[in-house]
Amino acid sequence: MNHILLARRLTVTPLSPAIGAVIEGVNLARPLDAQNHARIEQALLAHKVIFFEDQNLTPDQQRDFAARFGKLHIHPIYPTVEGTPEVLVLDTHEGNPPDNDTWHSDVTFIETPPLGAVLYAKQLPPIGGDTIWSNSIAAYETLSTSMRTLLDGLTATHDFEKSFPRSRYATTPDDEAKWLRTRATHRPVVHPVVRTHPQTGRKGLFVNEGFTTHINELTRGESDSLLRYIFTHVARPEFTVRHRWKPNTVAMWDNRCTQHYALADYLPNRRVMHRATILGDRPH
Repeated sequence: MNHILLARRLTVTPLSPAIGAVIEGVNLARPLDAQNHARIEQALLAHKVIFFEDQNLTPDQQRDFAARFGKLHIHPIYPTVEGTPEVLVLDTHEGNPPDNDTWHSDVTFIETPPLGAVLYAKQLPPIGGDTIWSNSIAAYETLSTSMRTLLDGLTATHDFEKSFPRSRYATTPDDEAKWLRTRATHRPVVHPVVRTHPQTGRKGLFVNEGFTTHINELTRGESDSLLRYIFTHVARPEFTVRHRWKPNTVAMWDNRCTQHYALADYLPNRRVMHRATILGDRPH
């Protein structure tokens, strides 16, 4: 593969033409200097999802790395690391099966969806548990001019309950109280179907199967048909990269222009991931 030299010791190796790269030569447990911060951000904008292997991070160090890029989100439903609420725990196994085996962008059910996320592999199954990312800018740019014109004028509703139904996440009195608080404080929100990236200025699709319920300007039948088409289109292999996790690997992605899918093919084995989520701005 072609290695692009960014700085002494820090290199980026692209993984596919559309999306993905591996970064080497940086220890994320240490505070980032301004130069490496800028170059990691440059790689993130260029490649949409970047991977750092052989990292050894405490939850506080993961939080501090993510916080270098913006304010952090505290998830209203998922459990978090004790003492570090900015880092949520995705612990899936036979008794707690995965819920993220669908194409989604994280937390689009809030007014200012995340800029990105930092995911750290804590415990992996012996086989399986890969994650796939898709480039939603590339997906948009390959649509016909007529389809892009149609989508540019539309908005869609996003709702946390689509991925966090009461039937699963309110099974105990404590969990039900948490779910009801979340429902009361997280009403459905409206975002454009196509958003403009605030840093690159490029347009990308911004509806996802995880949280988008309907397109507001269309009938329900029209909306369902168009959303099915978009969800299928975004998942086309040429827009994607599939990552096979190794222990202590960190993935960081631009949530504004990607979707991802965590494969649920490893049960009854266990998979434990820690995620820090970086807040973004209101989509336009």
